[in-house]
Amino acid sequence: MRVQAVRAGSSEARLFQFLLQRYHYLGHRNCVGENLKYLALAQDGRPLACLLFGSAAWKCAPRDQWIGWTAQQRRRHLGLITNNTRLLILPWVRVPHLASHLLGWVTTRLSADWQQKYGHPIYLVESFVQEPRFAGLCYRAAGWLRVGLTTGRTRNDDGLKPGVAPKALYLKALRADAQRRLRA
Repeated sequence: MRVQAVRAGSSEARLFQFLLQRYHYLGHRNCVGENLKYLALAQDGRPLACLLFGSAAWKCAPRDQWIGWTAQQRRRHLGLITNNTRLLILPWVRVPHLASHLLGWVTTRLSADWQQKYGHPIYLVESFVQEPRFAGLCYRAAGWLRVGLTTGRTRNDDGLKPGVAPKALYLKALRADAQRRLRA
């Protein structure tokens, strides 16, 4: 198996877009802002999985409490966090523990890839898991920490009432001093 970063405009980018749109329950829209896409391929080139990392949530109480930062620190350093917005193991793939293996492997290179593409590192990765649809086992097996539940608010809600069911928030620090660096 090989995992490659997907370049914009490439045939892999078109395949990535198609696979997420066709097989991920949330589909896939165009990415806005900084993002990285990874495609996992079998030795013979068949696609196995897609991983997408994009902009972190503007506010998320469990994450913000875990970091311990102020609103000013959040504004200054939010770009040092990314969100694993999509993780798709294709429906025909039957490889035990593939999701946790991919999450573990990609997070070892994510900050360096981000640095190369955008000129700055990533210190923390977040992901929102829709429970009970998913148990978050692959995140826990890959060393991510479940830090709490969201309120059900989304970036597009009207602010009057939560628009979706709360989701579990998982975090993965990419450096031992991630919290300190994000509070700096």
